[in-house]
Amino acid sequence: MTPTTDSTEHPNEQPAPLLQASGISKRFAGLMALADVSIQVGAGETVAVIGPNGAGKSTLFNCLSGVLRADRGTVTFDGQRLESLGPTQRSRLGIARTFQRIELFGGMTVRDHLMVAERARSGRGGLWSDLFRSSKPTEEEYARCQAVLDLLGLDDVEDRSADSLSLGKGRLVELGRALMCEPRLLFLDEPSSGLDRNETEEMSLALETVQREHGTAVVL
Repeated sequence: MTPTTDSTEHPNEQPAPLLQASGISKRFAGLMALADVSIQVGAGETVAVIGPNGAGKSTLFNCLSGVLRADRGTVTFDGQRLESLGPTQRSRLGIARTFQRIELFGGMTVRDHLMVAERARSGRGGLWSDLFRSSKPTEEEYARCQAVLDLLGLDDVEDRSADSLSLGKGRLVELGRALMCEPRLLFLDEPSSGLDRNETEEMSLALETVQREHGTAVVL
């Protein structure tokens, strides 16, 4: 895998990286999935991790987002070490992701997917109590959810069950759920897989808007 970077920062400026991962290694039984991988991401940058299928990109994203714990290596986000933090804690620091294999909740509407993410982001208790708080959404929660629906062109399917959508629309729902976390760093694992031309354009425009307006760093 080879990280490549596109940044609008002045070339002579060297700000501290938003994410610094060094020496990340992960083994599954006899398979070495990652061996001493390092990556650096600055605020607002777009970084592409390039490699063939099976090179370990999904495993790297899992280790950086807390889904997996690396066998070795260090991960620092905005000056804070992350090795002891799980995915929920990392999410609340501003790290979000999508998955190579789409991960949605069967039977839940598109709007519900976004509202779940909003409540997980804003909650201060445990994950499950945050996700299933039964109180009516506040005006602020509703407005934030609607803004993301509009951004991704999902407003016309917001009341449909996510598992009734095409794969491409499902990927946009997954991206919307990630954006509800107000990420400062967003990992996108094969984000355009299954999208048609129009959906790919919608996703690209949405990411450009998020980076321009919020300075979100993107790794894909």
